[in-house]
Amino acid sequence: MRLARWLVALPFLGILIGTAFVNQVEPLVFGMPFVLAWIVGWVVVGAAAMAIVYALDPLNAVSEGEADGERQ
Repeated sequence: MRLARWLVALPFLGILIGTAFVNQVEPLVFGMPFVLAWIVGWVVVGAAAMAIVYALDPLNAVSEGEADGERQ
């Protein structure tokens, strides 16, 4: 689970620190200034990271009975 915590921190660091290094209008990426495309990309990466962390979390594991609607 320690690796998952670092996976969550990557998008935060990418937006917070990386934006200072890519703060430029040119080149345009899909019609957006580069810095905006950078932020949008990190938001998408952040959503994917959250999905991976959710899948790896042992507390989210579903047992066979709960999947069929039965409570134990």
